[in-house]
Amino acid sequence: MKHLSEFRDPDIARRLAGQIRNTSQKPVRLMEVCGTHTMAIFRSGIRSLLPETICLLSGPGCPVCVTAQGEIDAFLALAREKDVIVTTFGDLMRVPGSGGSLQKERARGKDVRTVYSTFDALEIARSNPDKTVVFLGVGFETTAPTIAASIVMAQQQNIKNYAVYCAHKAVPPALTALLDSDAVRIHGFLLPGHVSVIIGKNAYRPVVDRFHIPSVIAGFEPTDILHAVLLLVRQIESGSARLQNAYRRAVTDQGNVKAQEMMADVFDVTDAVWRGIGVIPGSGFSISDAYADFDAARRFDIEVETVEEPGGCACGDILTGRKTPPESPLFKKRCVPENPVGPCMVSSEGTCAAYYRYHAA
Repeated sequence: MKHLSEFRDPDIARRLAGQIRNTSQKPVRLMEVCGTHTMAIFRSGIRSLLPETICLLSGPGCPVCVTAQGEIDAFLALAREKDVIVTTFGDLMRVPGSGGSLQKERARGKDVRTVYSTFDALEIARSNPDKTVVFLGVGFETTAPTIAASIVMAQQQNIKNYAVYCAHKAVPPALTALLDSDAVRIHGFLLPGHVSVIIGKNAYRPVVDRFHIPSVIAGFEPTDILHAVLLLVRQIESGSARLQNAYRRAVTDQGNVKAQEMMADVFDVTDAVWRGIGVIPGSGFSISDAYADFDAARRFDIEVETVEEPGGCACGDILTGRKTPPESPLFKKRCVPENPVGPCMVSSEGTCAAYYRYHAA
């Protein structure tokens, strides 16, 4: 297929769904790792096309959702610093911390601004030389290269009042952590398309080889997702476990080498805390010593503390596939988009938000 309309063609989707129904015999639990996949699956009604043998689980693929509660509190602490402008992508604004949210801090008079790119934040720093502009770096390998590039640019252009709080995380170690856990049973992974553009197909090879788990990289259109599910079902029914790329128009074996080099230059690999999972070795990024002047955590001596999840919040269980949103006693009751208890109801990629918007039950 060459044109976008073909990837949304209802006839092609029905044919793929029919092939899945004819092939799937064993009950399977497939996890879509990416939050964008979760939204696309609900928006396209894909769950209604699949046979009862297939259970789709949402994984830890929402960047805002996996950000630990202690990191959210660190963001709030930065917003309260004197002569600081905090800049962030919009999804973070309403995520509740222990003592409010960035949106509430802004309502209290703190300078918190939504930006569309790190280069917007750099421009704010140029225009406000008497303030320190902090960008909140949240996300996976998809956004990390552009944030690394902003740090390099700030150094090259001598923009000394720019800093980044780095809370980035890497996807492959999280897959290992999920499979090492006895808490959830997964028969196959629908791997994220955007992340894979950066890290490449081969980045998942150690996970697939170690755990012998069927894994398919997928795009985000309806037929992309159905094709990937079909490939997973074929592997499972045949007893094989391979790594396949069903998003070849965007993903290569090696990925974006330039982006990888940018991250390697600016960041060090470190352990990271994931909401719902805990500490995952080698799954995070920190700003290297060569760029220490642009590290907001060091500049403001911000320590991330271990903070309990909000009372009753099931985000951690939902991110790891142990629960679905309707199984949370707060869902659609005390936890709603207008008054979210946890980030899974806030983010545009959050599973609770997807269920709330598209799920009838």
